[in-house]
Amino acid sequence: METARCIGLPAQTDTQCHVLVLGSMPGVASLQAAQYYAHPRNRFWPLMAALTGLDPALPYLQRLQSLREQGIGLWDVIGQCDRRGSLDADIVRGSEVVNPLPALIRQLPQLRGIACNGGTAFAAWSRHVQPLLDPRAAALPVWSLPSTSPANAGWSLERLTAAWQPVAVALAQ
Repeated sequence: METARCIGLPAQTDTQCHVLVLGSMPGVASLQAAQYYAHPRNRFWPLMAALTGLDPALPYLQRLQSLREQGIGLWDVIGQCDRRGSLDADIVRGSEVVNPLPALIRQLPQLRGIACNGGTAFAAWSRHVQPLLDPRAAALPVWSLPSTSPANAGWSLERLTAAWQPVAVALAQ
């Protein structure tokens, strides 16, 4: 399979963001659709429905608006990378260009926590972003949560919902 340069999607946040959900890099389906979590078997939108009551059948822009209204922002740790397919394991190590997350976090005064959607997002966060944070940002809780990707099929929606409870708790504060 040929390696392609992947360029991620823009941040979906506003100043009322309480929880920032960070993926690693959107998969091919999401990049082609220019929508976060566009793969039909990704459990992100059903998970958000379980945690927040969001209607996963809403059109994409309305789902994003619903997340923002509930205090949830979306972005990715990696802004660009070379990859052979959709899997995080296909990202060519050393090709990653990290999104400017420290600058974004400084613009989110209400932020209560960072939710890393999967181990690759958490590893990239720990390696590339955490060392650059100011003291306020460095003090925020960062949750390494199981991925909603179809590649993580061993986790049922019920199990994901239980594991992602720190997000619900942070939103309820």
